[in-house]
Amino acid sequence: MSNIGVIGAGSWGTALAVTLASKQHNVKIWDIDKSHVDALKVDKENKKFLPDVPFNEHISAKDTLEEVLHNVEVVLFSAPTQHFRSALTSALPYLKEDMVIVNVAKGIEQKTLKRLSEIAKEYIPNANYAVLSGPSHAEEVGRFLPTTVVSASADMKIAEYVQDIFMTDMFRVYTNNDVIGVELGGALKNIIALGAGISDGMGYGDNSKAAMMTRAITEMARLGVKLGAEEKTFAGLTGIGDLIVTCTSMHSRNRRCGILIGEGMSPQEATAKIGMVVEGITTTESAYELAKKVDVEIPIIEGIYNIVNGKITTQDMIAGLMSRDRKHE
Repeated sequence: MSNIGVIGAGSWGTALAVTLASKQHNVKIWDIDKSHVDALKVDKENKKFLPDVPFNEHISAKDTLEEVLHNVEVVLFSAPTQHFRSALTSALPYLKEDMVIVNVAKGIEQKTLKRLSEIAKEYIPNANYAVLSGPSHAEEVGRFLPTTVVSASADMKIAEYVQDIFMTDMFRVYTNNDVIGVELGGALKNIIALGAGISDGMGYGDNSKAAMMTRAITEMARLGVKLGAEEKTFAGLTGIGDLIVTCTSMHSRNRRCGILIGEGMSPQEATAKIGMVVEGITTTESAYELAKKVDVEIPIIEGIYNIVNGKITTQDMIAGLMSRDRKHE
């Protein structure tokens, strides 16, 4: 049994808290929304983001960061990407050198274009940092359906420690030391899920979506390798695996948002209707700017970026992609 603090009580943070508690780890969970924390205490479940997944006696909701981080060995950050920096700096006074930090958000910080491990290193240069990522909808993990993810860390001992903490008979964890590839795979696939949803919303078929997903993994790997990732990572769970699940499931808020855009809503209207953070929307700009910075061609991601920013229509994007110069695969 370990003592674990969870920062962020959205659907994913809650699903992982439930998973950890099923192993009888002592799990404390906190959220910046105090009324949400109060509801967790009363309901003994997250009715707002993950209903009908009850808490057992090993989960407790806490009012402050100091309480949630007191005497814990592992800190799980489940704040949205664009709020990770503020969540980390708020937690800093209560973090100890020997704590293991596990981040599960998937994205790239806007303006700085930094991955989340790079942000963590700014504040804690020698952090015991790992990222947990892969094809894993909270709705399924919370109900203990078979799921497989990856624990990635530059220090394989930390990756293996996180593997041991999280792994259950229904939640299988592999290890990897390619933090760059795992983080970029998780971030970029959200953009492609928007594109897959747009294709669905426009009434296109399976052929269209399969083509987009296949060519997109090429773009993801091309950009990732240029930024220091290993190409083989994108053929694994945090590349193709996460891309498949996010582009094909109605659990995916990115795909659902894309469907609404494909049906004619503006990106702003679609995001508002989803009612939760749509990481693909905020990541498009970061990915586009990163690709420009390192001179990598990413036509699908660029097309989605242009739609999100109102520069082209959905029809323009499809026409532009289909009329590109002939090439060898």
